[in-house]
Amino acid sequence: MAKEPMRVLVTGAAGQIGYALVPMIARGVMLGADQPVILHMLDIPPAAEALNGVKMELVDAAFPLLKGVVATTDVVEACTGVNVAVMVGGFPRKEGMERKDVMSKNVSIYKTQASALEAHAAPNCKVLVVANPANTNALILKEFAPSIPDRNVTCLTRLDHNRALGQISERLSVQVSDVKNVIIWGNHSSTQYPDVNHATVKTSTGEKPVRELVADDEWLNGEFITTVQQRGAAIIKARKFSSALSAASSACDHIRDWVLGTPEGTFVSMGVYSDGSYGVPSGLIYSFPVTCSGGEWKIVQGLPIDELSRKKMDATAQELSEEKSLAYSCLE
Repeated sequence: MAKEPMRVLVTGAAGQIGYALVPMIARGVMLGADQPVILHMLDIPPAAEALNGVKMELVDAAFPLLKGVVATTDVVEACTGVNVAVMVGGFPRKEGMERKDVMSKNVSIYKTQASALEAHAAPNCKVLVVANPANTNALILKEFAPSIPDRNVTCLTRLDHNRALGQISERLSVQVSDVKNVIIWGNHSSTQYPDVNHATVKTSTGEKPVRELVADDEWLNGEFITTVQQRGAAIIKARKFSSALSAASSACDHIRDWVLGTPEGTFVSMGVYSDGSYGVPSGLIYSFPVTCSGGEWKIVQGLPIDELSRKKMDATAQELSEEKSLAYSCLE
């Protein structure tokens, strides 16, 4: 029997990431090749004409799984009945702006959208925040949508996770699908900690630790980490635009694994509400290694943490605590 369509909201849908993301969702990349979808696209009034152009293209592409398109500048209409919400829209930092100015703009946006999701989304709606500062935007959304369970509000660090997989794959000249269990700890910012201490590569003689195969701790503890941390800036320098294709693809990966489950023996990185695991202060949205099953994520427990990792995990937690204080001061 055919499945009922799922309603998927994409905010900022006329922007670069939205334009890359909506056809992936319509093609079944996010929720599976047998899951019909109805797309809800939201953007600001000045982007209304461009948003309508995206809707026209979706119609023109004749996606078999796409059972309807809502394109609107009205936040209530956009949020009504949605099962999955991908929050791509936000206020980008512009030259000369202080962090608090950017934070204040985003707090205002996420407060409004959280209230609409709280009142109008489907029960058990799953939320993924992509717009930066992603972790703290997710925290604000959680505060203003109290009926959405803590577990259902997440932020995107899968892009960083995938970047780390890509760097290891290139370094070892292996297929990226043969590399697994890298971890992104902390904030989706330049303080994030890409950790390969638990990562493995599938070889002809079984799974081998990444550290053993790379055999270059100086690179793994230095250039590898900074390359992943600063990859977004490198793409802006090369393209003159921020990452769109890779961000959209990793947003699909994040939701797909959350809804359909992670493969046995594989964990992925998700920004989730901290419960105090690994000594991370509770009350932050922090990226952890997780496994997913039955539509629920679970933090992987019991991984040994060395001294270098501890320092880097604490540094990114400190930045998140400072961001949280800054965001809350914007509410006063």
